[in-house]
Amino acid sequence: MNDGDDAFFIGWRPRAPTVLRGFLARLSIALLGVAALLALLLSARIDDPGGGSFDWVAGEQTLRGVITAAPYPLLHLPPSAEQPNGHTVLLSGEGKSGPELDPALVGRVVDATGVMLHRGSIDMMQLGDDPGLRAAAGEQAPPVPVPLGRWRLVGEICDGKCWTGAMRPGSGIAHKACASLCLIGGLPPVLVTTAPVAGTSFLLLAGPDGGPMPDSLRHLVGLRIRIDGTIERRGDLLVLRADPASASVL
Repeated sequence: MNDGDDAFFIGWRPRAPTVLRGFLARLSIALLGVAALLALLLSARIDDPGGGSFDWVAGEQTLRGVITAAPYPLLHLPPSAEQPNGHTVLLSGEGKSGPELDPALVGRVVDATGVMLHRGSIDMMQLGDDPGLRAAAGEQAPPVPVPLGRWRLVGEICDGKCWTGAMRPGSGIAHKACASLCLIGGLPPVLVTTAPVAGTSFLLLAGPDGGPMPDSLRHLVGLRIRIDGTIERRGDLLVLRADPASASVL
């Protein structure tokens, strides 16, 4: 046997035959290229985890506005130069729980203190516990709901806290169990739509009577669904009064 020139492979030899080395090098490079291409294709099919943020850097902030309770506690900020129609902030407690709201504060001006979460045009405040909401001086009327008619929408039910920035991803099947627990805990659900509706891609989800989202929709969290309902605008926030009987998985 001519050492180094014989093309016959022997497993216990320390080196491959010379005639096979070039082939094996080209094969290794090709396999690495195929693996990289497959990784790129697979990653392109994964949902964007989102651009939400939990603003721990800024720390606790205090906002003043009027509180409403239905379908979920909301803080409505007064009009400003940046927000001529005012701005509505979703509220949460710590962890997977909704905020504790004193009924005496509903309809009144309050100071709300907590940490902000942001994603696009949606903001949420995780209230502190010292207390997070307290009565403040001043008068402000809650925004008058403006009906926008009946719509048929396609999207995904998410919990407003994780989708806004508490978790990444805050949507999809991978987040279904977490979102379900958050909604059971009283966090506000949002319908994230596949196409903008009146300038926004998310709507606060309510029941047909304007109350909280019906329990019959909870099994659809994290799935792509089609659902009908009436939409109303409250300040700069859209609220979908969903018809549970119309919901179907796509």
